[in-house]
Amino acid sequence: MSYYFSKTLSSSFEAAESRVREELKKEGFGVLTEIDVKETLKKKLKVEFKRYKILGACNPPFAHQALQAEDKIGLMLPCNVIVQELAEGKVEVAAIDPVASMQAVKNNALLGVARQVQAKLKKVIQNL
Repeated sequence: MSYYFSKTLSSSFEAAESRVREELKKEGFGVLTEIDVKETLKKKLKVEFKRYKILGACNPPFAHQALQAEDKIGLMLPCNVIVQELAEGKVEVAAIDPVASMQAVKNNALLGVARQVQAKLKKVIQNL
């Protein structure tokens, strides 16, 4: 089982990131955290890296259900979505598969929540 699902777009990086944010919002997700990997590596290590952002997406009702089912699950939240430039005009968007990541936690109630979040994240990727 793969731990993510992805799609490659023929798009600028900015347009792809904007579309990802729009599709996440449609499915009830907000972006709680954002890491600009390119800028962080340049600042901290003085190295060049491709355009790459990590968006920490959260759907509050599902996060609440997950926390009620497993109080330590906050260690695995939020759901990360990456936007990375592959080449000029080619951008890959990938989202974590919450079912794959939650298999480490032996909790059937949590698995039900993960399946619902998985369906929403798959829809986000498919709609790009």
